[in-house]
This record gives sequence, structure tokens and C-alpha cells, in this order.
Amino acid sequence: MDVEKIIKTEKEIPLKSRTIIHFMLLYAKINEKISTMLKPFEVSLQQFNVLRILRGQNGKAANLSTLNERMVTKMSNTTRLVDKLLLKGYVHRQTCPTNRRKIEITITELGNRQLEQMDRAMKDAEDTILQNLSHKELEQLNVLFNKF
Repeated sequence: MDVEKIIKTEKEIPLKSRTIIHFMLLYAKINEKISTMLKPFEVSLQQFNVLRILRGQNGKAANLSTLNERMVTKMSNTTRLVDKLLLKGYVHRQTCPTNRRKIEITITELGNRQLEQMDRAMKDAEDTILQNLSHKELEQLNVLFNKF
């Protein structure tokens, strides 16, 4: 990816700035690809993330705070995400019987079925995004990412 070409400048960009621009361009490209993949399911990347977290609970309920802690992108509108998934029938929400201030959220059977389809589409998106990298390069890239 030639940063200077993409942002249409003839000026050489300093290495640190160029690296940050690279990250931002890659984020935008990856986000666009994943959003396109999720479009047929009418869920956002954040809603997809909530469903995956709930599936990972293995039937155990999660509360809003648990969801927010485990989100890839931290956000304060987790309630809104859950509300949208509730309308689609992908999650169930109930008040905790032992603490009425606590809301418990679980994934429904429909949510699990839809998530399985989304997983297949996500795998295809990952394969497309990472197609030019070998397994060894992916390992090296992850080692570098861990330095952050």
C-alpha cells in the first residue's frame, strides 16, 4: 500500500506519521470489508461482537458491564446495541432475580443460528483481507502488534 499515492501527495511522509496513516488506512479497509460482509445480516460489527461474547458465555447470562468490558471497541451505548438485537430476536433480556438493578442478557437460539451464518461470512472476509500474507507473516505481524 503506497500511502503517498493513496492520499495523493508527492511529499515524502516521515516514517512515524506514515506508519500511523498506514494503520488508519488498514483499519478503514478492514472495517469496510467486514461491514459489507455483515450487511446481509443487518447487524453492525459491534452487534456481531455482542453476539459472539454472549455465545462465549456458554448459556450463562451476561450483564451490560460484562459486555462492555469484553467488547473489541469500547463504547458507552451497549444498551442500545442490546436493544437492537432484542428487536431482531437474537438476544433475551431479563431482570436478575437476586438483584433487580442488574439486567441479564443471553443469546437466543435464533441468535446462535444467525451467528453461525455470520461466522462463515466472517471467515470468508478474513481470508480475503489476509490473502496476501503467509502463516509465518501473520505470526510475525501478531508479534509486532503485541508490542503495542
